[in-house]
Amino acid sequence: MTTDTGRDQQRDAAGRLRHLLTLEGLSRDEILGLLELSETFVRAPGEPPARGTTLAGRTVANLFFEPSTRTRVSFELAAARLGADVVNLEMQSSSRVKGESVLDTIYTLQAMAVDVFVLRDAEPGLPAWIARHTAPHVRVLNAGEAHLSHPTQGLLDALTIRQRFADSSRLVVTVVGDVRHSRVARSAWQALRTLGVAEFRLVGPRELMPEATELPGARRCATLAEGLAGADVVMALRIQRERMAEARIPDAASYHKEYGITAQSLALAQPGALVMHPGPMNRGVEISEEVADGPQSVIQQQVANGVAVRMAVLAYLLNRADDASGAPRGRRAG
Repeated sequence: MTTDTGRDQQRDAAGRLRHLLTLEGLSRDEILGLLELSETFVRAPGEPPARGTTLAGRTVANLFFEPSTRTRVSFELAAARLGADVVNLEMQSSSRVKGESVLDTIYTLQAMAVDVFVLRDAEPGLPAWIARHTAPHVRVLNAGEAHLSHPTQGLLDALTIRQRFADSSRLVVTVVGDVRHSRVARSAWQALRTLGVAEFRLVGPRELMPEATELPGARRCATLAEGLAGADVVMALRIQRERMAEARIPDAASYHKEYGITAQSLALAQPGALVMHPGPMNRGVEISEEVADGPQSVIQQQVANGVAVRMAVLAYLLNRADDASGAPRGRRAG
């Protein structure tokens, strides 16, 4: 198995999206189309969720070989709300723990008429490898691949930003934390770079920054103050305690003091700057309680948008044959 990103593997012979393995290589029109289709599934808090029968008669299998709450539940809800039959398979309950290969698991479920595999795994290259071995009618969606890619997270982050800022050409987006190990940061960068944000900044301990060849064009900031100055969007990333040792940070309090998003540090950003976090949050470590629950936080909006985005991706990939142009449905943005 290779660490193939799936950029070319995710398209069919006509160049249309068959799978969603990465945001790398998607055009601006494709990303905008998916975001606009997602908007049709967004509902205000308290309203009944969007529902439909687009996926009636289809079966979606969620194969999560890493722990997940937000992503797994939102994919399950997205498929169910569009009328699909949903199968959830977790590592501890799968035949993989008995020695069955992932590919044999795929073949077994494919024989049961599964149409879509939603896959999360720590092994780089696995989504693209599985996509190469599935039947022509089957779709594969990457729900989180090692540290490399999390395309629907990138789309929901872009959607959340777009709901506040229609014009991305002047935006400064700052990502703070363990970027080296973050698939969230990479997919956000892929989406926002394609949409044309003015500046994408990275802040974090030197040991937790990506290689110099990664995320080309992103500005690497030496301090939190430099990264937050004038930022329109601030995204904090979860920091694992073992990574603190790698970065020679003695404890959570020390990390929070140097890199935590607090009311004081957030004051360096633009007034009203959006505060984001992919979750799960370590409150009082990468973000203070006050900021996480404050008026600038759109963290719960991200969660809600996750269901809408995953509904849009499922609907598009399973119904794209109805659109001869291969472009996602939805209004065209200028």
